[in-house]
Amino acid sequence: MSEDLKEWIKDIGVALVVGLLLIQFIKPTIVKEHSMEPTLQENNYIFLSRQAYTLFGEPERGDIVVFHTDLRTVDGKEKSLVKRIIGLPGETVSITGGVVYINGEPLEEDYTLDGYTNTELEEVVVPEGELFCMGDNRQNSIDSRDSSVGCVPIDQIIGKAVLRLYPFNEITLF
Repeated sequence: MSEDLKEWIKDIGVALVVGLLLIQFIKPTIVKEHSMEPTLQENNYIFLSRQAYTLFGEPERGDIVVFHTDLRTVDGKEKSLVKRIIGLPGETVSITGGVVYINGEPLEEDYTLDGYTNTELEEVVVPEGELFCMGDNRQNSIDSRDSSVGCVPIDQIIGKAVLRLYPFNEITLF
């Protein structure tokens, strides 16, 4: 076997190993709906950290995550949602007069589209191992306020958004 062929095979092997390692840690995703506006718009291309909560710490309020749901798309495929973590395990979440309260204290939310939350919600205690998640576009978001989603088990999280790559003029680290 020639030296050139050996080098070529070695380069391909290294590229495959690096690619497989990246796939274990990073997942590219395209935003498909409007529920996270103004933070994320439809067709934004984001990268998720798959290992964010297994290697690098616990979920935090304000993190943007993508998670599995029991919802289905029009063609019957599993629908994943991208939302912001609002309530952590053991906390109480309530919504009154357009304001979200965590443990009775108003939550400062400068990232929402309209500056208020359009539903009322009696106190909900977030179960251990779960999160209360909502979209930033509160009037156009199916999220933990809806019984079809509810609180999100942490083990259903696909990944934490870490980078918006596209559109290129809006590249952002989260």
